[in-house]
Amino acid sequence: MIEDINRQGLGEANTLPSYQSAVDWITGLIPFGIRPGLDRIASLMERLNNPHRRLKFIHVAGTNGKGSTCAYLTSVLVKSGYDVGTFTSPYITKFTNRFQYNGQDIEEETLRVLANELKPHVEAIADTELGSPTMFEVSTALAILYFARVVYPDYVVWETGLGGRMDVTNIVHPVLSVITNIGHDHMDRLGNTLEEIAGEKAGIIKPGIPVVSAATQPEVIEVLKRTASERKSSLYLIGEQFNELPISIEEDQQTFRFDGLFRAIEPLTIRLNGAHQRTNAAVAVMALEVLRQYNALVVEDEVLQAGLLATSWPGRLEMVMNEPRILIDGAHNPEGAEMLADALRHTYSYDRLHLMIGMLENKNHEDTFKHILPIVDTLILTEPDYRMKKEAQNLAEIVQKMRQDIPNAKPFELIVERDWKQALNKLQQLTGDGELGVVTGTLYLIADVRSRILYNSDAEKGW
Repeated sequence: MIEDINRQGLGEANTLPSYQSAVDWITGLIPFGIRPGLDRIASLMERLNNPHRRLKFIHVAGTNGKGSTCAYLTSVLVKSGYDVGTFTSPYITKFTNRFQYNGQDIEEETLRVLANELKPHVEAIADTELGSPTMFEVSTALAILYFARVVYPDYVVWETGLGGRMDVTNIVHPVLSVITNIGHDHMDRLGNTLEEIAGEKAGIIKPGIPVVSAATQPEVIEVLKRTASERKSSLYLIGEQFNELPISIEEDQQTFRFDGLFRAIEPLTIRLNGAHQRTNAAVAVMALEVLRQYNALVVEDEVLQAGLLATSWPGRLEMVMNEPRILIDGAHNPEGAEMLADALRHTYSYDRLHLMIGMLENKNHEDTFKHILPIVDTLILTEPDYRMKKEAQNLAEIVQKMRQDIPNAKPFELIVERDWKQALNKLQQLTGDGELGVVTGTLYLIADVRSRILYNSDAEKGW
């Protein structure tokens, strides 16, 4: 593979001698922040002869469920014999996680070579009025180079970073758009109302390109329908053109019936927990059904069943330890917390619930706690190892104000421990037989906890 890259003349300016130096250079662009807009990525693509135009993208946006939906799509397509590129963020374990081909991470040496190809172009753009491309813009460009010049997938499952309309990933023209749902997240950047956020997410809808969504709020549906109509795109909405009907639900196994515009399929079984995962799976199935109609995609029912069943997604309702039982879930916004609380009530059995949470500064803390506080016996507040963390003591002040106002809330013990490693130790000590320990909040915390429990090492986590 590296020989093929070198024959194409890529990576000749070898200023990044190792994989780690390449990652350090890319992540070193983080201080440039998140700067919405497509000018820098368009300039970068132009310098590289627009490699993105050679690829078939399935573009996935939404507040929650993007990663899981991407995982379902990837698993089924790969099992159907297609070669599939997948680009997702943030990453849980290692920087290479975000660039995958047929479910496998990009090779470290391939990443290094491609970073060397990008570096002079990035530096040249930095000297213009556009300013330096950001970390996410460079990562997006690297993904496009990898898919278009190295592995040549049949489809690329392509997750947005933030929003949609002005997100870097929106440089592509997909064969299908997916908007999983719309909720209250990144409101400092996307807008103060669901309508405004929906308008940003709907920005990935391209003229004439079909779109699938599981959005349910009337004001959001109105925005999606209006945008799809203006762009002459067929819109497939859950509850209208497709739906899912649960057949059986138990821990680590849910079976449901899919009812679509074209046909019904049953039974379909998934291993991921929570009602929201049936919704995500139904969105993926509808997306595949649309591609069958528009792109002559071939997916046999038996392969569809096997692909859904084989899908896993780390850090989402994942049981990482059995003695004591420790569950991790990256519920980092109010809708995610609501889904977590619903799953804890209806999927898991336990005598007492001990929950540890760490959050970022720019999140909707009160509305997140609104779903968490009524169900816990112990709440441990901690801080992720990340520059934008919300201090645990500040979270405690929010909780103390709220605990008096929660109707029918049972009393719970509140523990403040800034060091997440010590907080995890306390959670493990507290969680006895028949009880459940949960770690939730920002994925930066989830990544560290997951690596510590499963691998006894630090995570190379990040955006």
